[in-house]
Amino acid sequence: MHADTRPWMKVFVPAAILAFGVLVVCAVMLMKSTVDSKPQQVSSRLVSVIEVQPRDIQFTVSAQGTVVPRTESDLTPQVAGEVVWVSPKLVSGGFFDEGDPLIRIDPSDHRVALEAARAVVARKKSEFARAKTEIERQQKLADEGVASQARIDDAENAFRVTEAELREETAKLARAERDIERTEIRAPYQGRVRSESVDVGQFVSRGVPIGKLYATDYAEVRLPLPDRDLRYLDIPFDLSGEAASSDGDRIEASVGPSVQLRAEFAGEPRTWIGRIVRTEGEIDAKSRMVHLVARVEDPYGQNGTRGMAPLAVGLFVEAEIQGRWVEDVFVLPRTALRNDDGNDLVYVVDAEDRLRFKPVEILRTERDEVIIGSGLEPGDRVCVSPMADAVNGMAVRAILAAEDERRLGQQPHSSTSAHAFDSAMIQGQ
Repeated sequence: MHADTRPWMKVFVPAAILAFGVLVVCAVMLMKSTVDSKPQQVSSRLVSVIEVQPRDIQFTVSAQGTVVPRTESDLTPQVAGEVVWVSPKLVSGGFFDEGDPLIRIDPSDHRVALEAARAVVARKKSEFARAKTEIERQQKLADEGVASQARIDDAENAFRVTEAELREETAKLARAERDIERTEIRAPYQGRVRSESVDVGQFVSRGVPIGKLYATDYAEVRLPLPDRDLRYLDIPFDLSGEAASSDGDRIEASVGPSVQLRAEFAGEPRTWIGRIVRTEGEIDAKSRMVHLVARVEDPYGQNGTRGMAPLAVGLFVEAEIQGRWVEDVFVLPRTALRNDDGNDLVYVVDAEDRLRFKPVEILRTERDEVIIGSGLEPGDRVCVSPMADAVNGMAVRAILAAEDERRLGQQPHSSTSAHAFDSAMIQGQ
């Protein structure tokens, strides 16, 4: 009997296993939840924008230079002698006015020379008068026919010789009189003493310098500029500071733009206002620099500008030169400027919140800002966010840069905001 049941078991067990598997699969399929399919949404990029408006601005050009006197000269005696008096103003750093006496030299020897010259002139005048009388007498005798031609020629020769000698001695007398005047050395202009090397009792020689002076009616600053920066300035090419009128007098010629000089003096920042008065005649062949000369009137406050810090000779200053005005330009942060194959672009977000590429004309690029002349319209929303993978026409979500900064708890970006060019860098205040 055991042998009779084995074939049936071999058929029944596999069939039961297969049926159980089918039931498990059906149960799993019935228990599966239905998932609703939805289209995938792509999130637009969030970008910061600024709304631009045209404005009028004034260019400025920065430069640096050292203050120098407009005139510097050696104090040199024109006569020799012993120094008997030295002005208390003739010390290093001393101020003086035009015509002030600075040194007196002992005039004794020069007075002797003057008296000797006067005596010689008196003698030559007497000889000249005698020669003149003699030639008149000989001419009268010749008219009467009793004088020979030889005597007339001798009288004329004596007259010419005495006349020449009188003129020579008269010139020597004039020189002796000038030498007396030159024993007192006076200041040739209003100025200051740079250095001196003379004292009472010292013997000075004619033509040997005994000090250095410089003028203080105004100071000058030599400012080197790249020649390309001249396009931002209204400087006439014939600017020369001074010109001569038809009668030979010096008159003020056309002057250039205003310049603000800044430096630290006595531990405090100081400011002086000057003006560009001339350009130097050549462009440096190596550096391609053009040198402008700025002038500041009364740098030491001697002529009514008391209270102003002195603009001392030798002081190193920074200069801001006021340039030309431009109208209806757009000032953007440097980060707003893009470049595509050498073309200058900005990204503008249109009314449909799509990014558009706009070519622009750049008038000037500053360290933190760029000035756009054309290519934008009032009210354009310019993207200032960095975008390395921007595509023309891509959808974006725009937020004003100021709102974005407040949301992040940051201060406004002053170096790229519009009011940056209302500061002294542009307005020169």
